Amino acid sequence: MSDRTIFITGAKGGLGSHITNYFLRTGATVVGASRTITQSDFAAPNFIPLPVDFTAPAAVRDAVASVISRFGRLDVLIHVMGGFAGGKSVSDTDDTTWNQMRDANLTSAFYVLRAAIPHLRKSTHGRIIAIGSLTASQPHAHLGPYVVFKSALATLIQTVALENKDAGLTANAVLPGTMDTPANRKSMPNSDFSKWLQPDDVARLVSWLASEDSAHVTGALIPIDGANG
Repeated sequence: MSDRTIFITGAKGGLGSHITNYFLRTGATVVGASRTITQSDFAAPNFIPLPVDFTAPAAVRDAVASVISRFGRLDVLIHVMGGFAGGKSVSDTDDTTWNQMRDANLTSAFYVLRAAIPHLRKSTHGRIIAIGSLTASQPHAHLGPYVVFKSALATLIQTVALENKDAGLTANAVLPGTMDTPANRKSMPNSDFSKWLQPDDVARLVSWLASEDSAHVTGALIPIDGANG
């Protein structure tokens, strides 16, 4: 990976930090983007922080353009950014929650894909990996907006895979179950954490999808779960 330029959205989050550190260890040039992020967040010389508001189309376009301007290429896009809200039925869901789930889980992906795909198509190693959710495979009561937009993200990735086969650009989505992150432990303190999925296991799967070994895998929605699966 030492010759690859990798762009990671949501690089500072619970899962994003694990994925970012994993790729930094490969020697790749890693541009890590989050709403707020600095050089001090990752102690590696091959890490480049890029603060971006992924709900603003112009900001996303400028961020991708800055990567190309600085490094002259983009090989891998890993879209980790997302958000979660639940607990209400569809009839009780307010506009704010609906819009937040749409922007965090679908619109942000559309903006970064639209900006990055033309450059990824020029790479001989073009890869797109999006982090979805295991809930995208079936409806869940009281998680309506979250599931709707995670499901739409999966369909968006499969569409991108079909549209870019001619360039050898692959696009796949990883669908994790409940992960052992600080945020999940805080929100579900009485759960059995030993049954949760470890973020590094997700990072390893993402790394494989970014490698040459996965060149013939595209349009896949890959579930990964912990001991509770």
